[in-house]
Amino acid sequence: MKLNKPKYSLFKNTGYAIEGLVDITKNESSFKLQLLLFLVMGIVAWLLPISFGFASILFLSLFIPIMAEVTNSSIERVVDLVTSEYHILAKQAKDAGATLVFLSLVLTGLIWVATLIIAFELL
Repeated sequence: MKLNKPKYSLFKNTGYAIEGLVDITKNESSFKLQLLLFLVMGIVAWLLPISFGFASILFLSLFIPIMAEVTNSSIERVVDLVTSEYHILAKQAKDAGATLVFLSLVLTGLIWVATLIIAFELL
Protein backbone atom coordinates (compact mmCIF):
# COMPACT_ATOMS: atom_id res chain seq x y z
CA MET A 1 0.00 0.00 0.00
CA LYS A 2 1.45 3.31 -1.07
CA LEU A 3 0.82 6.27 1.21
CA ASN A 4 0.34 9.75 -0.18
CA LYS A 5 3.15 11.47 1.65
CA PRO A 6 4.02 15.03 0.79
CA LYS A 7 7.32 15.46 -1.00
CA TYR A 8 9.96 17.00 1.18
CA SER A 9 13.25 18.47 0.15
CA LEU A 10 16.33 19.48 2.05
CA PHE A 11 15.42 23.11 1.39
CA LYS A 12 11.86 22.72 2.75
CA ASN A 13 13.01 20.70 5.74
CA THR A 14 15.64 23.31 6.58
CA GLY A 15 12.93 25.97 6.37
CA TYR A 16 10.74 24.02 8.80
CA ALA A 17 13.66 23.65 11.19
CA ILE A 18 14.36 27.38 11.08
CA GLU A 19 10.65 28.13 11.64
CA GLY A 20 10.74 25.86 14.69
CA LEU A 21 13.88 27.52 16.04
CA VAL A 22 12.40 31.00 15.61
CA ASP A 23 9.11 29.95 17.22
CA ILE A 24 10.70 28.26 20.22
CA THR A 25 13.05 31.21 20.72
CA LYS A 26 10.12 33.66 20.67
CA ASN A 27 7.78 31.64 22.87
CA GLU A 28 9.83 29.63 25.35
CA SER A 29 11.55 31.52 28.16
CA SER A 30 13.45 28.39 29.24
CA PHE A 31 14.91 28.10 25.74
CA LYS A 32 16.03 31.73 25.86
CA LEU A 33 17.80 30.96 29.14
CA GLN A 34 19.46 27.92 27.54
CA LEU A 35 20.64 30.09 24.62
CA LEU A 36 22.09 32.64 27.05
CA LEU A 37 23.88 29.83 28.91
CA PHE A 38 25.14 28.49 25.57
CA LEU A 39 26.46 31.91 24.54
CA VAL A 40 28.19 32.72 27.85
CA MET A 41 29.68 29.28 28.41
CA GLY A 42 30.65 29.02 24.74
CA ILE A 43 32.70 32.19 25.09
CA VAL A 44 34.23 30.86 28.31
CA ALA A 45 35.15 27.57 26.60
CA TRP A 46 37.09 29.36 23.87
CA LEU A 47 38.76 31.87 26.22
CA LEU A 48 40.14 29.29 28.64
CA PRO A 49 43.89 28.63 28.30
CA ILE A 50 43.35 25.04 27.10
CA SER A 51 43.98 23.20 23.85
CA PHE A 52 41.61 23.36 20.90
CA GLY A 53 40.54 19.76 21.56
CA PHE A 54 39.48 20.44 25.14
CA ALA A 55 37.75 23.70 24.17
CA SER A 56 35.89 21.83 21.44
CA ILE A 57 34.65 19.21 23.90
CA LEU A 58 33.42 21.94 26.25
CA PHE A 59 31.75 23.87 23.44
CA LEU A 60 30.08 20.88 21.80
CA SER A 61 28.73 19.66 25.14
CA LEU A 62 26.70 22.88 25.34
CA PHE A 63 24.44 21.56 22.58
CA ILE A 64 23.16 18.80 24.90
CA PRO A 65 20.94 21.07 27.07
CA ILE A 66 19.78 22.96 23.96
CA MET A 67 18.58 19.73 22.36
CA ALA A 68 16.98 18.59 25.63
CA GLU A 69 15.12 21.90 25.94
CA VAL A 70 13.80 21.60 22.38
CA THR A 71 12.59 18.08 23.16
CA ASN A 72 11.00 19.23 26.42
CA SER A 73 9.22 22.09 24.67
CA SER A 74 7.93 19.65 22.04
CA ILE A 75 6.56 17.35 24.75
CA GLU A 76 4.88 20.26 26.52
CA ARG A 77 3.26 21.49 23.30
CA VAL A 78 1.90 18.09 22.37
CA VAL A 79 0.50 17.58 25.87
CA ASP A 80 -1.11 21.04 25.75
CA LEU A 81 -2.59 20.19 22.34
CA VAL A 82 -4.17 17.00 23.66
CA THR A 83 -5.63 18.39 26.87
CA SER A 84 -5.99 21.66 28.73
CA GLU A 85 -7.30 19.89 31.82
CA TYR A 86 -5.17 18.42 34.57
CA HIS A 87 -4.38 14.77 34.02
CA ILE A 88 -1.76 12.74 35.85
CA LEU A 89 -0.34 11.39 32.56
CA ALA A 90 0.00 14.93 31.21
CA LYS A 91 1.85 15.92 34.38
CA GLN A 92 4.09 12.87 34.17
CA ALA A 93 4.93 13.57 30.52
CA LYS A 94 5.85 17.17 31.31
CA ASP A 95 7.83 16.10 34.38
CA ALA A 96 9.73 13.56 32.26
CA GLY A 97 10.62 16.34 29.81
CA ALA A 98 11.82 18.52 32.67
CA THR A 99 13.88 15.58 33.95
CA LEU A 100 15.52 15.31 30.53
CA VAL A 101 16.58 18.96 30.73
CA PHE A 102 17.87 18.52 34.29
CA LEU A 103 19.88 15.42 33.37
CA SER A 104 21.30 17.17 30.31
CA LEU A 105 22.55 19.98 32.53
CA VAL A 106 24.07 17.48 34.98
CA LEU A 107 25.78 15.64 32.12
CA THR A 108 27.12 18.86 30.64
CA GLY A 109 28.41 19.92 34.05
CA LEU A 110 30.16 16.58 34.51
CA ILE A 111 31.71 16.86 31.04
CA TRP A 112 33.03 20.30 31.94
CA VAL A 113 34.41 19.16 35.30
CA ALA A 114 36.10 16.08 33.82
CA THR A 115 37.48 17.98 30.85
CA LEU A 116 38.85 20.81 32.97
CA ILE A 117 40.41 18.38 35.45
CA ILE A 118 42.22 16.67 32.58
CA ALA A 119 43.08 19.91 30.74
CA PHE A 120 44.60 21.54 33.83
CA GLU A 121 46.08 18.25 35.09
CA LEU A 122 44.44 18.64 38.48
CA LEU A 123 44.61 14.93 39.31
